[in-house]
Amino acid sequence: MENTYTLITGASSGIGRAFALEYGKRGQNLIITARSGDKLQELKREIEKDNQVSIEYIIMDLAAEGSAKLLYEEIRKRKLHVDALINNAGFATKGLFHKTDYKRQHEEMLLNIVSLTELTYLLLEDMCQKRHGTVINIASAASFNPLPYSAVYAATKAYVLSFTQALSFEYQDYGVKLLAVCPGATDTHFFDGFKTAARRLRMPEDVVRTTEKALKSGKSICTDGIFCKAQMLLSRIASRKSVLGIMGKTGRKTWG
Repeated sequence: MENTYTLITGASSGIGRAFALEYGKRGQNLIITARSGDKLQELKREIEKDNQVSIEYIIMDLAAEGSAKLLYEEIRKRKLHVDALINNAGFATKGLFHKTDYKRQHEEMLLNIVSLTELTYLLLEDMCQKRHGTVINIASAASFNPLPYSAVYAATKAYVLSFTQALSFEYQDYGVKLLAVCPGATDTHFFDGFKTAARRLRMPEDVVRTTEKALKSGKSICTDGIFCKAQMLLSRIASRKSVLGIMGKTGRKTWG
């Protein structure tokens, strides 16, 4: 369908931008959204320059109350049909919990959990009616274990993983694929300012390739990179107490 679009949140940088560039190359029409209008316009020009696709951009802060509904209403107003959703927008607060600004942590929960859930809810009905659709929710290596000094972030990503896997079962007979993507250490703004001296980071494009392989194989979860696979393995073979000790030392060294 000519008027079918993929909606990508947090598209102005990092993994979201990598998805937009790759899907644009494949001829997929896109709705890209983020807070930065300048970056969205630049991305739109870059994609449309070499590809015969339609790129719609919507400036939206999905960390604000009610923003997911506003985004959905704008999409409906423009008469755009979404058959794929990539819930990529997210951020992490770091530091001792009660010393970290609570307003910022609340926004973290709104973005990482509430907006992701609401967009999925709003767009699933149309996908089910057409018996076709894809929802990709970006989780994290932090989905598998508690992470001291980034406690709220890890909890939000544990939610994303559990939520997505549950829905992948619920909607398997409706023609809708749901996939939770768990990137490890990736070269995005998330890892700016880390206290670690040497960092081996995956590239956002690596995450996109891993995601596409997982979609083709029908998985409900995919992990990208050795770091993420190690996190998942640790959650399976070590006691909760041991995991907490290991992650606590890591968190204190990195963000404490």
